Amino acid sequence: MPGLEPITGPTPEPNAAPEPTPEPTPNPEPTLDLTRGAARLTAALVDIESVSGDEKALADAIEAALRPYPHLEVLRDGDSVLARTSLGRAERVILAGHLDTVPIAVDSTGRRNVPSLLEGDWETGTLRGCGTSDMKAGVAVQLVLAAGLAEPNRDVTYVFYECEEVEAERNSLGRLIRTRPDWFAADFAVLLEPSNNIVEGGCQGTMRVRLTFRGARAHSARSWLGDNAIHKAGAALRRLAEYQPRRVEVEGLEFREGLNAVGITGGVAGNVIPDECSVLVNFRFAPDRDEADAERHVREVFAGLDAELVVTDSAPAARPGLHLPLAAEFVGAVMAGLDARPTAKFGWTDVARFAGLGVPGVNYGPGDGGLAHKPDESVDLGQVVRCAERMRSWLGPAS
Repeated sequence: MPGLEPITGPTPEPNAAPEPTPEPTPNPEPTLDLTRGAARLTAALVDIESVSGDEKALADAIEAALRPYPHLEVLRDGDSVLARTSLGRAERVILAGHLDTVPIAVDSTGRRNVPSLLEGDWETGTLRGCGTSDMKAGVAVQLVLAAGLAEPNRDVTYVFYECEEVEAERNSLGRLIRTRPDWFAADFAVLLEPSNNIVEGGCQGTMRVRLTFRGARAHSARSWLGDNAIHKAGAALRRLAEYQPRRVEVEGLEFREGLNAVGITGGVAGNVIPDECSVLVNFRFAPDRDEADAERHVREVFAGLDAELVVTDSAPAARPGLHLPLAAEFVGAVMAGLDARPTAKFGWTDVARFAGLGVPGVNYGPGDGGLAHKPDESVDLGQVVRCAERMRSWLGPAS
């Protein structure tokens, strides 16, 4: 056609074979270098996403990193990894930390809080990202100790477990304790949950109860023909609003209790008097109470109400035990020179599981628990470095 340039270049062969499509390059498996220090290792751990139930990639990386060390016996169980020394020492301690995080957060600009973001330097800076504080910094400390301490002054069992941030029945530490009891025979345990490098003794117990109020449905235009269950629930809410929680000293540490409504459900439709209303109540109790005493107290608070009270879940508290020789020695080693003293643990932790085994334990690790689960979660890398140094000093020099 006029005005069109002729097509130039070679004419393709008829029925020529198409160019082969290159095979996609698989993503390399994440690897961990346990010799790079706890701060950099924290970043590497954060960069391997491990939301509860999806810890496999991180467990694979940890298992692969630990197996080359001849002083460690390594065991994989599900997506949990255990390692231990067996040097015949007179005492054994457990260092434990969970691998999972809460779901990844996205900020207003669309940025996810993984991968990690370094602000400043690796010695004194801040690392931001999901799990930095809760509790990949603590896991990093465990890993550098596991790799670097071939001749600890005590035998050490390292526990890296899955599904701590979800319902208790999925928490793999409970499963491991039941199925691998020989791995949990020990004299002392440290759970490296974030505590700002301050020893936190024991933990609160937790109990949830559901109060169910029942009435009778009716048209809201003729409400006198019904019995409003939501109105009945008001009596329970008033008792909760007026409740004065205890502050009690247990083995030298002050624990504070709390009894609070954490959920309420009820209602049928916008023109119906509701015939049922439920209030979910959470009781955080001090370790001078056992679960039976905690339930008795809750029932006393709500005595006389026209309601059904059912305990929906419960976990025991743990006493501090800081007067015991190993615990006292640990406190002296990791808090020497600090203008601080141990505090009570507000919240439930897996220290209670160790207490149930007769193994005294404490919470101690880098990071601020107040930043846990937040979109802008972060950790002070200076705390990570100092925690690793103090734990290494307590357990003995590296070989």
